Amino acid sequence: MKNKAKASVHVVELTAATPIDTGALSAESQAVARALTEVLADTFTLYLKTHNFHWNVTGPLFHPLHLLFEQQYNELWVATDLLAERIRAIGRSVPATMADFRRLTSIHDAAANLPANAMVRQLLEGHESAMKTARSVYEPARAADDQVTIDLITQRLQAHDKMVWMLRATLN
Repeated sequence: MKNKAKASVHVVELTAATPIDTGALSAESQAVARALTEVLADTFTLYLKTHNFHWNVTGPLFHPLHLLFEQQYNELWVATDLLAERIRAIGRSVPATMADFRRLTSIHDAAANLPANAMVRQLLEGHESAMKTARSVYEPARAADDQVTIDLITQRLQAHDKMVWMLRATLN
């Protein structure tokens, strides 16, 4: 018989958050984190909507749209993690429930069984809305002297801009 070693479990109790001192002002950083939660909610909601359309698209454009939606939802999924980790790096908890996202997002839910062109239009509108939300982060990030967040938001805008271009080209 083999000896079974008992695994020891170490519990670490976290009492108070360690203060963050990165040169950015904390009150302004909290405003940045609040604004980023809205960007996260838009990104996650748009991810779900895009994945929904990927699964449910039909018609003559099925294959190219299925592939386009897959490429876009994969990019959005990666972005959710980057945004959530930035919020945590600033020292704020990440809203991560469907109720939180519904409350914070500017993206409207999709109707069931839409035609392919309506799916494309809704995603186009969703990306445009997400870009407006993302732009709202710039001012608080500038006030906090938070170049990391400014860079992240610039990258998000660039990704949304490309997706808008591709979706618009599909409609024309």
